[in-house]
Amino acid sequence: MKQESLIKKIENKTAVVGVVGLGYVGLPLAVQSAVKGYKVIGFEVNNKKVNKINNGENYIKDILNDVLKDMVLSGRLKATSNFQFIKNVDIVLICVPTPLDKYQQPDISYVKNSVEVIGKYLHKNMMVILESTTYPGTTEELILPILEKEASLKCEEDFYLAFSPERVDPGNIKYKTENVPKVVGGIQKKSTKLAAEFYKNILEVNVHEVSSPKVAEMEKILENTYRNINIGLINEMAIICNKMNINVWEVIEAAKTKPYGFQAFYPGPGLGGHCIPLDPYYLTWKAREYNYHTRFIEISGEINNYMSKYIVERIGAILNRFNKPLRDSKILVLGIAYKKDIDDYRESPAIRIIENLKLQGAEVSFYDPYISVYKYKGKEYYGLDITKEKLGDYDLVVITTEHSKYDYDFIQKNSNFIFDVRNATKDLKDRDNIELL
Repeated sequence: MKQESLIKKIENKTAVVGVVGLGYVGLPLAVQSAVKGYKVIGFEVNNKKVNKINNGENYIKDILNDVLKDMVLSGRLKATSNFQFIKNVDIVLICVPTPLDKYQQPDISYVKNSVEVIGKYLHKNMMVILESTTYPGTTEELILPILEKEASLKCEEDFYLAFSPERVDPGNIKYKTENVPKVVGGIQKKSTKLAAEFYKNILEVNVHEVSSPKVAEMEKILENTYRNINIGLINEMAIICNKMNINVWEVIEAAKTKPYGFQAFYPGPGLGGHCIPLDPYYLTWKAREYNYHTRFIEISGEINNYMSKYIVERIGAILNRFNKPLRDSKILVLGIAYKKDIDDYRESPAIRIIENLKLQGAEVSFYDPYISVYKYKGKEYYGLDITKEKLGDYDLVVITTEHSKYDYDFIQKNSNFIFDVRNATKDLKDRDNIELL
């Protein structure tokens, strides 16, 4: 009967939804839930974000400003830093960061702290769903015991618990929160059914149910490990092709003509963002518990991590051809964001490249149309705009992010030399002063 009561609340949109963590995952999910008719309370420790949301001010580009403002003005969405209001929600979604520590091991402190707070206000007939990417076993081995202990309630009898991995791709024009299929795995069948029912009511796509949270957790790790390994492969191919004087971009285009058995991945300066560079290490860490060494994953990680240093090595070689040492050379880096047309620089390889260049004594500036300032190790670094005169002042221009807003023809005509690590200049006819990765 309890389960049916919550299903009815989900179906008639009287269930109150709580979202813990209002970042790239949590805020779009909160807005989407409100758009579909639910009352949503967003929980966030950052008071600046809380105030912005309650004032109808958007800080994530994947959300339409007018939609956020309408949801706030309608009363369907509000934010708070007071976690006591969790007692008023029927469904709570956990969307907090899961970074790695300095030893490349999962830091699940944000998840643990959130669950402990939720446990204090957990009530009967409430559903908890973890969306944060983590290692297989987190939901059952960490979250379940905490909730049952804190609230003195029994899962599947008094409350429900599931894992449903986020699939956010910042800057993706085609696929947003509402139209990306969802995977759901509950502690048991009741939890799975309830979680699936909720997502079916807020999304416009299918919900795929799996047998357990572990399967759903592993599925997410597989998604990003697949990309990590294939990017590592193509990055190594790029290094080999350069040594053999072969254009790796032309090789990829040729391979793409095969209609089966090949999916194109592209080389670059290294991995960025909060998912692909980090998530495979959750599995690497967990696998040690089973006395297994994930060799394939770790090798791809080594290659991808090496790319930023490799880019600096190539920069030094290019400058040497012009009788210029890396030390005291003036270099302009175009792009701080970890991928095109977004303002997210988390784990961006461009920042690592800049730091490595500075260590070699180079004078480095940057320009990014989406990022005017970035923070690194407690310091702020400010970008500049590019003009004809400024471009000519630099010994080398390095394209690290292929933003659509760049005028590549202008950049090519006014730069002394360009190192394009993203093949962003592929459509230019005059390429005498351009070298590709």
